[in-house]
Amino acid sequence: MQPDFNLPSEQQITSTRIFETTPERVFRAWSDPEQLKDWWGPKDFTNTFEIFDFRPGGTWKFVMHGPGGEGNYKNEVIFEIIDEPRLIMWNRVTQPYFRVLTTFESTEDGNTLLTFRMQFADKETCDKIRPFAPEKNEENFDRLERTLTQMANPR
Repeated sequence: MQPDFNLPSEQQITSTRIFETTPERVFRAWSDPEQLKDWWGPKDFTNTFEIFDFRPGGTWKFVMHGPGGEGNYKNEVIFEIIDEPRLIMWNRVTQPYFRVLTTFESTEDGNTLLTFRMQFADKETCDKIRPFAPEKNEENFDRLERTLTQMANPR
C-alpha cells in the first residue's frame, strides 16, 4: 500500500521541523528502540517498551508514563511501510485510531526535513486531537533534537 498524502486537511495534523543532521541519523533515532524510548512523547513523559518489532507488519507496544504519576497511556501500533531512510508509516490500533506517516527528506544543505502526519478516518476524531497535538508534537521534536545532539556527540 502506498502512503496517502491526499486526505483532506481537516482529517490530518501535520508537524514539520528541520534537523541539522542527515536523514539516516534521524531515521536511526526513530528505528533504534534504545534511542526512541528516550525521546518519544511529550515533555517529561517516559516510556516502557513491551514490543518493538520494527518491520512491515511488526508491532510496537508501549506505555507512556505521564510526568509526576499523571497516568499510564497504553499504545499499540502496527508498522505498515518502512522505507529506510525515507519513510515510516504505521497504524495506531489503540484508541484514538489514526495512521502516522513520517518522512525524512534531505535538504540542499544536508539537513533533514521531518514531516509527521497524523491521519484520521474522519474529521470528528481529528477535531478532538487537534487542540493539543501540534504543541505535543513540538515537545516531542524538542526531545528528538536533544537525542540527535547526543548521537552526534557521544560521551
